Amino acid sequence: MHTVTEQDIKRNPLVTFEGALRGESTLVIAEGQAVMMAVPMGAKARTAATLLDLAAQLYDSQAISLGRAAEIAGLAYNDMLDELGRRGIATLRLQPGDLERELAAFGA
Repeated sequence: MHTVTEQDIKRNPLVTFEGALRGESTLVIAEGQAVMMAVPMGAKARTAATLLDLAAQLYDSQAISLGRAAEIAGLAYNDMLDELGRRGIATLRLQPGDLERELAAFGA
């Protein structure tokens, strides 16, 4: 999946269309958030790969849960965890103070 920013769209408005012609899905990011996705529908479309890309991107942007990402991608929960790991996407997301609370709970 190809990712572009709103600035990329302003510079080259056809960037998502051109990607679709090549069989690439394009995710558009504005202010750090996914706002739009262009998905190819022609003969070059890779539906399963596109759904996996979409699920990974949405999970990475914290728009959906891991379970929902697995459902979209058509994978088992553990397989989705493995795939996110291969893509370098963190699945353990600590909030500020979480580590200190965990350490305190264990008396460390």
